[in-house]
Amino acid sequence: MSGSDVTREGVQGARPGRDAPTGARAGRHRRRRGRGEQPMVPDARFSSYYGKPVLNKPTWEPLDIAGYLYLGGLAGASSLLAAGAHTTGRPGLGRVAKLGAAGAITLSLAALVHDLGRPARFLNMLRVFKPTSPMNMGSWLLAGYAPLTMAAAAADVAGRHRLVGTAATGAAAVLGPAVATYTAVLLSDTAVPSWHDGYRELPFVFAGSAATAAAGLALACTPSAQAGPARRMAVGGAALELGTFQLMKHRMGLTAEPYEHGKPHRLLRAAELLTGGGAVLAACAGRWRGRTPAAVAGAALLAGSAALRFAVFHAGVHSAEDPKYTVVPQRERLAARDG
Repeated sequence: MSGSDVTREGVQGARPGRDAPTGARAGRHRRRRGRGEQPMVPDARFSSYYGKPVLNKPTWEPLDIAGYLYLGGLAGASSLLAAGAHTTGRPGLGRVAKLGAAGAITLSLAALVHDLGRPARFLNMLRVFKPTSPMNMGSWLLAGYAPLTMAAAAADVAGRHRLVGTAATGAAAVLGPAVATYTAVLLSDTAVPSWHDGYRELPFVFAGSAATAAAGLALACTPSAQAGPARRMAVGGAALELGTFQLMKHRMGLTAEPYEHGKPHRLLRAAELLTGGGAVLAACAGRWRGRTPAAVAGAALLAGSAALRFAVFHAGVHSAEDPKYTVVPQRERLAARDG
């Protein structure tokens, strides 16, 4: 397979597993056609990449890593909601959000450690402090954020050490936006085409998705009289998530194609329906009696946010498997640069 075999329509004429006619055999052909010319150095021998993808696709387990992305977003946005509820005197909403943040970040860390294989590998990432590494910064962020959420939740449930609980709630809210969005930076910093090319908008998509998830949990578990901030967060988060995702796909061009086929496409359609429908229902839930509409809206928002994270994960893996998403955009960038 030569470079010209990779087109926008896919790989043309590839024969997987077949090596290029190089080395000693190719040298014999050249000698038969030559007119007495003799090679001055031995024929080079090297391995071929024919039949193999340009990039090695991520080997992460979807449930571990997509779940880690989703639960981290739910935790970060829940901390913001908890701080708002604490400030405005909504104890029911505040308790749900604090418990949600603590539970979600615990499960998120468990998913990450499960993918790494053993806890020591997570601790090893804390041996250095490297601001240029999103993975290293994310590890330090989680190490500082998780204890704060647990302290805030424990103080609220126990009803003791309120000053400590208030300080932990505020500090967790400060770190919450970074926890909700740093995973988008982490994905965008890879060479995977459908993740890397969305680097401008993906953090905003994840921020909107985190907001809808936190709002969904609050709507499902909080009395309607205290759920006003959650309803507003649901509407704003849905608008941010759905709007910036469409903008991202439009700007990405060819590398947005994996989002329009197969499993990522089905998950995205489900995410749009669940998030859009959940936001509309959440906006109207305050006018209706009973908690059923709010609970249904909350469940839809939680499911829609999860579907989006899994769609992003699977689209990235698919784009790494097909060389055209790596080669064709690179050629186009080089052609544009050379005029």
